[in-house]
Amino acid sequence: MDRATLTITSKNYSSWSLRGWLLTRFSGLEFDEIVVSPEDPAARAEILLLSSSILVPCLRHNGAVVWDTLAIAEYLNEVRPAAGLLPDDRLLRARCRSICGEIHSGFANLRSSLPVNLKGHFPGFKIWSRAQADIDRIVMLWSDCLAESGGPFLFGERSMADAMYAPVVTRFKTYDVKLSERLTTYADFIMQLPEMQEWIAAAMLEPADIEELEVDF
Repeated sequence: MDRATLTITSKNYSSWSLRGWLLTRFSGLEFDEIVVSPEDPAARAEILLLSSSILVPCLRHNGAVVWDTLAIAEYLNEVRPAAGLLPDDRLLRARCRSICGEIHSGFANLRSSLPVNLKGHFPGFKIWSRAQADIDRIVMLWSDCLAESGGPFLFGERSMADAMYAPVVTRFKTYDVKLSERLTTYADFIMQLPEMQEWIAAAMLEPADIEELEVDF
């Protein structure tokens, strides 16, 4: 069996790379990282939301080439079913897929107004109304999931949903978004996962900054 590879870009700025990396780590599939510099024009365009297609992360495994985070999640669920990336219950699987699809294709105002920046911290950051509407929707999704599952993850056990929303957790931390006690506990729990701590530590060591994402606006 061929060892998998996962192509990613900046660990400080790339929400898509974080999702793909977490999904692969959660699955238990062993892989080697291939890191594309954020100075690469295609990678930079994706990070700055200027690209019409998202080609990083890209998972290669046993002849398969998978470059979309939802596709990566579904592929990993097929090859590593014991990892539990999707809940066992049919109704919960449907709900998990639904909320993953929502973060995958929606929340454009949140993405553009509160870009991922793990090294940044902007207390008192001004959140515009359209981005606040996205935040309110995410708060509702998280609250409903945690109320039903009891936590500590969105669906009780770790799933693809927690990987898909992990960059949102970092955004809330970076821009000092106020959350309820229950959601703060969830966000803190996600940030303290060993996989997240490993990713954050690597992000802190990245030498490159993207000037457009370093402006306190």
